[in-house]
Amino acid sequence: MDAWIAAHGVRYFDPLTNMAMLAEEVGEVARILARRYGEQSEKESDRGKDLGEELADVLFVLLCLANQTETDMQAAWDRRMKAKALRDQERHRGNAKLR
Repeated sequence: MDAWIAAHGVRYFDPLTNMAMLAEEVGEVARILARRYGEQSEKESDRGKDLGEELADVLFVLLCLANQTETDMQAAWDRRMKAKALRDQERHRGNAKLR
């Protein structure tokens, strides 16, 4: 990400700007999901939107936030997945709603 910013930008946007951008990008994902997979009708202007590209935009901003706050995402991911595995080991198997 640092190399991309250096090659294509000037610097990272400040964290609060990136947080607002993240909210905007998540909103675009929500719009696609609500209209394509939910009960809302999809507008003609939304039909060409690519969910994968919008998810990639979310990931891009998340990685920018991680880099500029010196957050090691790999370490955080590993910790989170370990905690979830322990917490959810049996949690969902007995959930009748998931059958």
